[in-house]
Amino acid sequence: MPGALEGLTVIEFAGIGPGPFACMMLADHGARVIRIERPSKGDRVGDDGERDILNRNRERLELDLKDPAAIARIRELVKGADAIIEGYRPGVMERLGLGPDVLLADNPRLVFGRMTGWGQDGPMAPLAGHDINYISIAGALHTYGQAGGKPQFPVNAVGDFGGGGMLMAFAVMAGVFSAQRTGKGQVIDCAMVDGAAILSAMTWSFFGNGTWQDERGVNLLDGGAHFYDTYETADGKWISIGSIEPQFYALLMEATGLKDDPAFAAQMDPRQWPDLKQRLTALFKTKSRDEWCAIMDGTDICFAPVLSLAEAPAHPHNAARGTFVEEGGMIMPAPAPRFTGTPAPAPRLAPQPLA
Repeated sequence: MPGALEGLTVIEFAGIGPGPFACMMLADHGARVIRIERPSKGDRVGDDGERDILNRNRERLELDLKDPAAIARIRELVKGADAIIEGYRPGVMERLGLGPDVLLADNPRLVFGRMTGWGQDGPMAPLAGHDINYISIAGALHTYGQAGGKPQFPVNAVGDFGGGGMLMAFAVMAGVFSAQRTGKGQVIDCAMVDGAAILSAMTWSFFGNGTWQDERGVNLLDGGAHFYDTYETADGKWISIGSIEPQFYALLMEATGLKDDPAFAAQMDPRQWPDLKQRLTALFKTKSRDEWCAIMDGTDICFAPVLSLAEAPAHPHNAARGTFVEEGGMIMPAPAPRFTGTPAPAPRLAPQPLA
């Protein structure tokens, strides 16, 4: 079945990370995404690009961007497109003859998505960087990690994918919605530093209200609280606890045999958290992860085992929902979110060549 974005056409200029992720999201839900790639060297079979989950559900067109004929062909493609997404440094598209002035003149309804780390302007705009750098100056990385420890970056989920690719996918659809109403396209300046900042909006709210200390690992949601953290079990595996609300905390106390311990009655006293966390740390090491699952699964404790990549697809909840699918011999996340009337088509791993 066609997806919710059937009829949307996007031209993608091949890159890594956030741009491909944005295009994957759009393509997953039925958009036609034509990925412009540099000419391959030799046989593409087995090429990493063929087995990159971020490149799924695409059409692929190999063009030499130094060739005037290739530039002319791209301009013709863009005339029939709703949006483009590019992830080059500022000024590169202009030097190629494919800048916003040119392409919006060809197609006034075009949404021109520009995906960068630092943005199109500002003193750092022309510089190289990666996810870890963008979330650093946004203030986000400072908040991740244990008390007294160094900042711990969450792989590249916050900058590249949450604050980059996902924000770009939203921006493209917002831009297309505006173009459909006004007949006018526009340029999107999607910077990962901005995205990392906006993903931290709740933390900034707490900080502004005086309920968040500007240090790691001492706050309610960053591992400071004993009832919102991960714990190692007897077999060297891990569980997660998120018993914030008093009714859920009461269930945690009951399951751990601590309901009559007066020390744990001071749930929301941060002064007590370090000692209570030490006690829970020792307690959770007395049983295996599976033993704790047997006690806490199916309750409102707000509990879950910390699963590895190899384990996650087989979890009964993920299996029941089809959260992961297999395509081309690879396990991968299924398209999300779910639509009842226009469900996403089954993923197609290898990009299809466009003549």
